[in-house]
Parts: sequence; structure tokens; C-alpha cells
Amino acid sequence: MFSKSTYIERRNILKRTLDSGILFFPGNGESPMNYADNTYHFRQDSTFLYYWGIDDPGFAAVIDLDSGDEIIFGDDFTIDDIIWMGPQEKVSEKAEKAGVSKTKTMYDLDVMMKEWASSGRKIHFLPQYRAENIIFISNLINIPVNEVNKNVSPEFIKAVAEQRNVKADEEVQEIVKALDISYEMYRLAMKLTKPGIKEYKVCGMVEGTVAANGSFISFPVIYSVHGETLHNHHHNNIMKDGDIVVLDSGAESPLHYASDITRTLPVSGRFTSVQRDVYSVCLNAQMEAIDMIKPGIFYKDVHLHAAKVITQGLQDIGLMKGDADESVAAGAHALFFPHGLGHMMGLDVHDMENLGEQYIGYGDELERSSQFGLAFLRLGRALKPGFVLTAEPGIYFIPALIDQWQKENKLTQFINYDKVNEFRGFGGIRIEDDVLVTEQGHRVLGKPIAKTIEDVEKWCAE
Repeated sequence: MFSKSTYIERRNILKRTLDSGILFFPGNGESPMNYADNTYHFRQDSTFLYYWGIDDPGFAAVIDLDSGDEIIFGDDFTIDDIIWMGPQEKVSEKAEKAGVSKTKTMYDLDVMMKEWASSGRKIHFLPQYRAENIIFISNLINIPVNEVNKNVSPEFIKAVAEQRNVKADEEVQEIVKALDISYEMYRLAMKLTKPGIKEYKVCGMVEGTVAANGSFISFPVIYSVHGETLHNHHHNNIMKDGDIVVLDSGAESPLHYASDITRTLPVSGRFTSVQRDVYSVCLNAQMEAIDMIKPGIFYKDVHLHAAKVITQGLQDIGLMKGDADESVAAGAHALFFPHGLGHMMGLDVHDMENLGEQYIGYGDELERSSQFGLAFLRLGRALKPGFVLTAEPGIYFIPALIDQWQKENKLTQFINYDKVNEFRGFGGIRIEDDVLVTEQGHRVLGKPIAKTIEDVEKWCAE
């Protein structure tokens, strides 16, 4: 946990932002894999962690905005629990570390929530992503299960989003700790990636690096020679000479802040001339995008600039044609770059995605586009100091998408389909770093992980 003053101040900011009612924070419980006592690795709800810091299952909390009361609910362990689990802190001891003096049992929570609901008090809660918490809230305040997420509090969502979007120095330090693990992950992956090896051999070693640092992955590892599948979690391919492999992975810091890095590696240790050409286009787009990051700029504009750099680079290769600005405006680049440039990062690798990307990545200042490709941009809003985000352009040759667009004769004034078809089987390239928006501009976080062609080949050779 951070110091108790951190959690007290975070809650005080929230109390100053919202007016009245009850703010309800359900923590996560254990999730069984196949029976109750055999559980998945526990991961606390990130908003609960942010305001209360308790990283254990079986807790909930409320803030009474009218009285100012803060209460943590939980049950002390019995001796039957302790003989299996060892000595455990009492609920009051955990609460004290978060700066909370008032604790009650989970039975008390049930009674109090029902009383508040029946008396007409406004109970604010956030969108829920776990079925058990949806059922929990349904029972507590007597609304149908399928109505729970229709009754979330927009003002609560907005307040949490605006607060958590801006990272304090101690939060940035946690992200850097996660990036230190990422650095080790990528050094190892570049050494181990060789022809004739199944992907899961390297993937397992990468995940093992995270475990050896006492950490956990921040999302399932993507490692595949089929990088044209954007989130490819299949690891059974045998890597061959001439393949390129996309590795997109991250770790968590001790306090669960995420890292998220992507690199594209030549399986043979050296890129082919064609791979070098496409890789250089992607790298130029990423570096120019990062150079643009500063307070006040809309990330949507950074994304569109990256798309233009990709378009111009693919024109040089012969894959695209026509006016680059018109091509980007029409969305022609999305055949090759069908996702957004990046997303917010923090306690979640896609920070607060469960609260709704409109609140996190757009706010009230910007409407999300419905255009293919641009619609997948998770972050478009004007940047502020303290934002931590990813910059991750990609270039992919997706057979199904090529087939569909070609069949429709889509945007033929900008796309050279004869040349595109020569790249079937190429795969994909993505390059990603984590960037802090500073008062003056930006800072790429973590130790530099090889990404120029020369550095990647050097690390692979080592």
C-alpha cells in the first residue's frame, strides 16, 4: 500500500467533487476455477485499490457524502480459516492502514444498504464487470440483475475517471517498476526467439520472468508469428526462418500498476529487406507520434498524424497511392492500421475500461468517430500533464479484411490491391511504448527496449 495519507487525500478529493448520497465500492472476491476452494489468482478491483488500498478478497466500502463517514466492511477470519491460511490481520488493522477508523461486518453492510435504498437515498456505484458483484448489488438494493448496470452513477464515473486519469509521481514510479520487468522480458524474448521453436516455449519463459520478479502479467501475453491477428493468444505455431513475431506483453508492479510494451522480432535474427521497409514505416509513425505528445494536443490528432505517416510510407512501397490527406480522411489506411494509436494506462492496462471509454478517453469534449479504424481509438481527448498512455501504431496484412475490401472495390483510388496481395502471409508489425505527459511535453517511461532495426537485431544476436 501507499501511505495512508495518499488514500485519505484521494477520498477527500472525491468527496469534494460529488454532492450527496452513498458512494459504494464493492471489492472483488475469489473466483473458483472448478470448485470453491480452487481459485484463480486473486485480483482486486482497481477502483477499490485506488481509494482503499486493501488487496484482499471479501471487502467493500462506502463513503456517506452527507455525513462524511467512511466505512470499510469485512469479516475477521475464524480459527478454521487461520489453520489453512496462517495469521491474518483484522479488518480494523487493514482499515487503519488506509486511514479509516470505522469498520463493520458484511452483515452490517447488507442491513445498512437495504435501509438506505428503502429510505430513498441515492446509492452511487460504478459499472460492474464481474457477475458475482452484479448479483451482490442486485440483492443489496433490490433491483433486477439485468438492471444493475443500467443504474450506474454517471457523476460517480466522471469523478473517478477525471481523478484516476492523472497519475501522481508515486503512481508513475509504480509503472516504471512494472517496466523494469518488461525490460527483462524483452531482453530474454529476443535472445530466445529462433527458427524451429514453438511459440509457447518463448511465451512461457517470458511469463516466467514476470513470476520470477514476484509479479503477475497485466494481460495475457500476445506472442505470435501471426501478428496480423491483433490480439493473438494462440502460441502453438512453430517459428520459421523468415518469420516475424509480435510480442505484446506487460507486467504489474507490486501495487498492481501495469506496463504494456510491444516489439516485433525477426525469428532468424535479421529482418528481410521487405520487412525492413514495412518496419521502418511503422517505427517512423511511432516516433513522430511520440514527438507530438504534449499537454493540450488531442490524441485523436496524434493518431491521425501517425496514420498519415503510415500512408506516405506505404505509398513509397507501392501499397497505397493518391493524396495522403484525402486517403486518411477516407480511412483507407485502416486496411493496414485498423486500431487506435493508444490508450490510457495505470492500475488497468486499458485504464478504467470497465467505466466506459467515452468517459476515459473522450470525456465531454470529443465525440467518438464511427469510421472503421478510427472508431477503435480508445483515447482521443486533449492530453493533460499526468496522463500515462501508450503509443502503438501497427501495420498488418489481414487476409479476411483484404478480401472484403477488394470484393467491395473499396477505396481503390488509394489502395493498390495488386501490390497488397503480394504481402499475403507477411503477418503484422506493432511497436509500443508507455509515455507520460509532462508539463513541458512528454517522457517515454522505463529503460529503453530495443526498437530500431539495428538494436533489435543486436539484441537478437546476443
